Amino acid sequence: MGRWRPPAEKSTALITREGHARLKAELDELWRIKRPEVVKALAAAAAEGDRSENAEYTYRKKQLGEIDRRVRYLSKRLEQLRVVDAAPTDPEAVFFGAWVELENAATGELQRYRIVGPDETDAKRGFISIDSPLARAMLKKRVDDEFEASLPSGTTRFAIVEVRYGAGFGL
Repeated sequence: MGRWRPPAEKSTALITREGHARLKAELDELWRIKRPEVVKALAAAAAEGDRSENAEYTYRKKQLGEIDRRVRYLSKRLEQLRVVDAAPTDPEAVFFGAWVELENAATGELQRYRIVGPDETDAKRGFISIDSPLARAMLKKRVDDEFEASLPSGTTRFAIVEVRYGAGFGL
């Protein structure tokens, strides 16, 4: 059986300034700190003798492969990404980088999200990908606009309560 996998779906190549800085910091840490540590540990494990029965060698070899795979991905992805840090010409409408407060029409519950690139999504912080169904549904909408989004839990109706750009509106 081969290792072939279908190509990944193309994602939007946008990122916020903060997200770009986080990815660069991750790449720098992997390349300058973690990889040299693993290479040193791998060399020490290889010097112990029989590699076929050496669990430390096998583990470090696998760990090095994972680091190299992530470094390769980040290096290529950072070249493709376009940093968006300017507010749009219409700050009343929902675009990339917006903090949006929504009201669920059925429950009245308020939810706050930030629309970010697919490389920086974080559910705990309320960062949703611009490629997500919810973000796609709310793009170009304004305060008091209502819209429906097809979510995994079903179609849900929302109203936009507030739209902001910049820091200080997060969770």
